[in-house]
Amino acid sequence: MRRGLLTAALLMLAGCQHASQQPDDATFRLETTRQAQGADQRIRFLVIHYTAEDFHNALTTLTDEHVSAHYLIPAQPPLEEGKPVAWQLVPENMRAWHAGASGWRGRTNLNDTSVGIELENKGYSHYLLGKKFYPFPPAQIDLLANLSKEIVARYQIEPRNVLGHSDIAPQRKDDPGPLFPWQEMAKRGVGAWPDANLVKQYMAGRNPQQPVDQAHLLALLKAYGYTVDENMTPQQQKRVIAAFQMHFRQSDYRGNADAQTEAIAQALLQQFPDSNS
Repeated sequence: MRRGLLTAALLMLAGCQHASQQPDDATFRLETTRQAQGADQRIRFLVIHYTAEDFHNALTTLTDEHVSAHYLIPAQPPLEEGKPVAWQLVPENMRAWHAGASGWRGRTNLNDTSVGIELENKGYSHYLLGKKFYPFPPAQIDLLANLSKEIVARYQIEPRNVLGHSDIAPQRKDDPGPLFPWQEMAKRGVGAWPDANLVKQYMAGRNPQQPVDQAHLLALLKAYGYTVDENMTPQQQKRVIAAFQMHFRQSDYRGNADAQTEAIAQALLQQFPDSNS
């Protein structure tokens, strides 16, 4: 009786081994029926950029050996059989060189753990009173939202991990800039946006521009994900605050530590608590 049970068990095990997807002419076999639990998804972040150049030049830049992105979306996507076209330049399972020196929620080198999308956009022009940023056409944002929604679902990317280049590299980058429609993207299921009622609650009747303790505000931004170093200069600290404001308070991104910025950060931390990812 025992011998019969043993034989049946061995036959069952042998049958399970056929689950391997190796070709018939492989020189060895892999057993894949037992999978380890100590593993997780490599891709955790979605990073949005603008090209700061036209589509033709951007395509040339992003396909040379120095910099790359997973996707490039034209300002006016062409239609193919009635469907808008985006360019995939790097497969998602491969690393693209789009983030550079970067950090978010304690992780660095985000090229290793992110998908990068470039949007054809001039970026900004310098004027006497500062920078003038350029808007994004509706057709481009519509295609971006549809593509991003699939990526977010595919890798279960958290809302607070959908980012701009300026979020992960605030000392170097401004893209996608203060005209990027983060609120619209969040309404379509891509990324985070502060709840207006929660912001009002944390404002507690204060004037939006009332100064607040900058160290406390930076601690909130660090808790949300931004890289904040105790050795930062005042100008570097202001860059971090401005990056947050360009994402979540686009009407005023001067980098001042004020009550509205603090309230938005507090609301976001309540809405999207840390899951250690």
